[in-house]
Amino acid sequence: MPVSEFWSALPGLVWSNPEADDSTRIRAALLKPYFTQLLEIAVAFGLDRLKEEWRILELEGTAQATRAKPAVRRILRNIERGRELAASGD
Repeated sequence: MPVSEFWSALPGLVWSNPEADDSTRIRAALLKPYFTQLLEIAVAFGLDRLKEEWRILELEGTAQATRAKPAVRRILRNIERGRELAASGD
């Protein structure tokens, strides 16, 4: 699926900036974390990319990132566990 088509399925992330780049959109999703949405982004862009964008937000230390932190950590941990289970065949 082309990236533009992927993001068109998630228009609410940056509704005020339809020309936003991938990093901006990924970070917006991280700041309002929903498991299925972050999972879709991890599948499309890779878990490492998702984690890197989160590291940047954590370093910024905004109130929004602080509020999202527990949920994002839990979601990323669950995605990682799912990936490990899939790789092991269990």
